[in-house]
Amino acid sequence: MMKEFNILLAGVGGQGVILMSELLGRAAIADGLKVRGSEILGMAVRGGSVTSIIRIGEDVHGPLIPQGKCHVLIGLEPSEGLRHASYLSESGMVILNTAPILPFTVSLGQSAYPDLDQIVTRLNGVASKVIELDAARIAQDAGSLLATNVVMLGALFGIDLLPIKTATAKEAIEARFPSKAVPVNIKAFDLGYEACRQALR
Repeated sequence: MMKEFNILLAGVGGQGVILMSELLGRAAIADGLKVRGSEILGMAVRGGSVTSIIRIGEDVHGPLIPQGKCHVLIGLEPSEGLRHASYLSESGMVILNTAPILPFTVSLGQSAYPDLDQIVTRLNGVASKVIELDAARIAQDAGSLLATNVVMLGALFGIDLLPIKTATAKEAIEARFPSKAVPVNIKAFDLGYEACRQALR
């Protein structure tokens, strides 16, 4: 049994962070793993920060990841990924969706959004590996922009470090979505998985 594996999902409202966390948790439980987790929601409007934590393993007793103990950081939104970089362990990896969602304060000229290259450079300074994916484009290729979070879930399994079977993750998708939405989401998962495998080669 794995002693401890910590995953942090960071994005904004409307990206499906909580749903991605739910699918991951369901799959872990289905595989007989001990799971702990928590969610932190920002403003209750689309675009507010959303963070979800999934901790898997026999030595996991609390729902929060200590600073410097995150094994994989999933940035569904680039700047939100960077915001949580301090949680990464020395060997921690980042899977980053490169499609930004600009806060309304940027549109109003009240704040500036960091350049994507700057975000990636800063993440590379603290992570052992940063995998960049245009998950929004991949989701559109699968058939729906709404499947961006499932693309990122597939990418997470693509790093081949999780103690959860890929088949179990797909079963969780099939159980969670209406039957007509299952093919698109399974395709999104597979495309995210393959994109991650390609990035690691």
